This record gives sequence, C-alpha cells and structure tokens, in this order.
Amino acid sequence: MSQTNSFLSRFIAVLVAIVIIAGGIWLYLDRRDPDPVERPGVSFAPLEDTAITDPDNPAKVFRVDFARLEHEHPLSREDLMTLTPENLATLSQEEIDQIYGRLTAGPIPDGPYNGTLFFARGDTLRQRLDEILGGIGGRMAGDKLDFAERFGHVMWKGKMFDRDGGTLRNFVEDLAPLAPIIDDRDTIPTAWVPRGGLLGYILPKTEVWLLFPAKVYCGQSLLDGRRESIIVDYLFSEDIDGYRPSPDSLAARGGLRIRDEIRMVRPGFYLGRAYANRAFLLNFTLYNPEIAEAEGSDFASGGEVSEDCWAGEQVRQAASR
Repeated sequence: MSQTNSFLSRFIAVLVAIVIIAGGIWLYLDRRDPDPVERPGVSFAPLEDTAITDPDNPAKVFRVDFARLEHEHPLSREDLMTLTPENLATLSQEEIDQIYGRLTAGPIPDGPYNGTLFFARGDTLRQRLDEILGGIGGRMAGDKLDFAERFGHVMWKGKMFDRDGGTLRNFVEDLAPLAPIIDDRDTIPTAWVPRGGLLGYILPKTEVWLLFPAKVYCGQSLLDGRRESIIVDYLFSEDIDGYRPSPDSLAARGGLRIRDEIRMVRPGFYLGRAYANRAFLLNFTLYNPEIAEAEGSDFASGGEVSEDCWAGEQVRQAASR
C-alpha cells in the first residue's frame, strides 16, 4: 500500500511539474513579440478624388465619396472573412475609414466581447486627447490624461452588452490604478469572460470588473451618414442603474464625453470608432470568438444577417469573385 501511495505521490508531482512547465512555456509564447501581420488583401479606392476640384481653393483635397466607394469597390463575404483585429491595425486611417464605410451595423451585440484599441497613425491616446481637449479651459488636467492613457492601453479589455436592456459596461481587469477614485469597491459587479491570447488555452476565462456604463441604441454615424451605426453613448450614463459617480463620470458629461459607434465586420466581430467631445479619438475592435466560430461558416456562404439598425437606401452589395 505504501508503495502504491508513493507511486501516486510521484505521479502527481510529475503531473504538476508538467503543467507548471507547460504553463510557463505558454506564458512566454503569449508575451513574446508576435510575428508581423500582413495587410488584408481587400481593394480600396484612391485616397484622393482628382475629378473634383475647388476653383477657389485649388490645393483642397477631396476624398472619394462613400457611395461611390461602395459601388466601385464592394466588399465580398470572402473579403470580410479575411479581416481580423490584427490586420486592421496595419491600415492607414483613410483605409480603415473606407472599411467602416462599406459595413452595416448588423445586430446589436449581446454578452461579452473582447476589445482592442489601436491608432492607425502611430498616435498615442494622450496625444489625441491633448489635441481634442487641450484647449477647453482646463477641462482635463494632465493627471487625468495620464489616467485615460493607462486605462485605454492596460485596463480596458472589452465590453459586456445587455441587448435587452439597451446598455453595456466595460471590462476592467486591474482595479489598482482606479483604487484612489473608486467608491465601494466591494459592490462593483463582476463577470467571467473569455481570455484572449495563447494564455486562453490554459485559463480560458478571466474575472473582470464591470464599470463605465453606457446606453446602446441605433443612431447616425458621425463618419458615414448614409446609414446608421450602433451607438454606445456615455453622456447620460448616470441614468443607468448601478452608475457610480466615481469613476464612471470620467467617461460621461463631466469627463471625456465619450461616444462610440460600431458596425459589424462579420458575426462576432465589430469595428468601432471612439469620439471624445464629438472629435474622433481612436479605432477599436470587439470580438466574441464563440459567436465568430458558431456563425462564421453560414455568414461566409451567404447566410442572411439581421440588421437592427437602418441600413440606408444604398443596398450594400457584395463583390463577385
């Protein structure tokens, strides 16, 4: 019996060691520099429409109209299936705008979506906020700009949608930077959400705090007025149950005055634009791997997509291959 127990003890010890070593390898792989991401192979219109000129201002540059862009360079389902959160970040801002302008809103999301923000021009969040808010009578002090940058790059991990309630809350993985301004930390709602990256193969779920509520509805896009987008509106978040003035007000009327809008690339995957005080701030993506896997094949083969928002009078056409 003692030999059996000794064997089991050694077996368990070896098994634990294997798990620890494997976990260390995965952690290393998850943190090492990723392989270069190639640009998506979709078509774009020229960034300048030389057929339009302004006699009073010959140097003025005109961009291609979104209606013409969509007519001459439609995106096929095959094109949309090649887009990823990673390869969108390889594009210029004008190209990202052209992608967004050829999308429709799709269904309003429900449940958890992992989030990634990115800048097409190599800006930093602080630089963009300085441009947008720097001249507004000291609205944002330097420490608040520093906080916003840390929050955007480190703490923000995605959004939890409540489709039926018309609201959402944002994932926050690390409360430490927010600790000095959080009211009643123990009362903050939490959720278990899918973990991104290679570490997700070992620990598929991670616990997050849900903060910064917003209202979700269909509304006019600030970039492309031909059709609606899904709007994520923080301006009146104090009307949402569970709102806490600190820190939720940082995104609301007394803070950055954030307004997001999103459109669907394909099921489970949305491209978003964030505005601060109605000025464009940054791009972001939202991704739910379970929905993407469950509905991707049907979408790729031409399956019908529900549209919760007005899709406009110009019917989005798919490019033929």
